[in-house]
Amino acid sequence: MRLKVSRKAHFNAGHRLYRKDWSDEKNREVFGKCSNPNYHGHNYDLTVSVIGEVDPETGFVIDLKILKDLIVREVEEHFDHKNLNIEVPEFKSLNPTVENIAVVIYNRLKPFLEQYELEIKLYETPRNFVTYNGA
Repeated sequence: MRLKVSRKAHFNAGHRLYRKDWSDEKNREVFGKCSNPNYHGHNYDLTVSVIGEVDPETGFVIDLKILKDLIVREVEEHFDHKNLNIEVPEFKSLNPTVENIAVVIYNRLKPFLEQYELEIKLYETPRNFVTYNGA
């Protein structure tokens, strides 16, 4: 029996959307207020889902304590209250869009969850979110 098990998490982070090879004018045209040179922040909501077989001995797809600890270590401690452009190595050369943040989170978690299908749902605002499953 295959099930999807999910854990919610939250982090706050600042960023600026821009391309170094574009002028300030073009960055403002494409990214609008999100290209503010002084950065801006979001309260990100994250749902991490793993899909797998239920272990007949434990009744778990995954022990949610293990998933919680992994999210804390690999996501919350890495991103929370950080300026993504400056303090998070993955974004030194990658624009920290919600799409790219979701992919980075997936790539940070997947090595620890190889035996499962993994899905990341990341809300940048209550109305704007992205879902990524590695495909």
